[in-house]
Amino acid sequence: MQAMILAAGLGTRLKPITDKLPKALIPVRSSDGSQGPLLGLLLDKMYDQGVTRVVVNVHHFAAQIKTYLNEYQKQKEIPLQIAVSDESPLLLDTGGAVREARLLLDPREPFMIHNVDILSNLRLDDFFACHRASDLATLLVSQRNTPRQLIFDRHRHLTGWTNTQTKEIRWVGEPCKMKDCMMRAFAGIHIMSPGAMSLMEPWPRVFSVIDFYLESARFQVIRGVEIPGLEITDIGKPKTLDKILL
Repeated sequence: MQAMILAAGLGTRLKPITDKLPKALIPVRSSDGSQGPLLGLLLDKMYDQGVTRVVVNVHHFAAQIKTYLNEYQKQKEIPLQIAVSDESPLLLDTGGAVREARLLLDPREPFMIHNVDILSNLRLDDFFACHRASDLATLLVSQRNTPRQLIFDRHRHLTGWTNTQTKEIRWVGEPCKMKDCMMRAFAGIHIMSPGAMSLMEPWPRVFSVIDFYLESARFQVIRGVEIPGLEITDIGKPKTLDKILL
């Protein structure tokens, strides 16, 4: 299995901590008792659950993350391949970041994309098993109280996006009746099939992966998957961070 960790963000919601430290290196304690920088905890989990190749994108305090990754590999001495996709000149957003990293990934295999600021009890190998080779992507979703929601039809195919506060709705095609749809929050963890890369080629240098999914869902299957018993902590929320910051 291969994965990409999105670790380039500015961490603006976590200021003043991120004025001197990248979000990826914020030290936390997780519910299972593990302690350490977010990036290290996620790398440990990925290796323990079968991931053999990881790409990490960097921008904000990129040098700090690169130094940490070098030290991590020296200390762990595990056969985990780690490559860095350096976005120091320009932050590429989530979609642009994935496309930029394409040469560092095996083009024959699907890959997981995981936000660095998400802690969960998800079994990554179980989630990989949910992905269908015929689908363009599989999105981990859950029922959470957040304004931004993805909309899926009864087959759990992506069909739209909404912001419940502003009442904005973006449909993939023809609007469907909301009673025939379901709204779910995106968990920041997803799997892409290799064919997604060629579809990204015409897109601008900087773009959102959600925008890409909404456009691609017109002719490809983007499937939402829920995992029973899933517990997620979004570190990007300061109130959450207060409870787990070391």
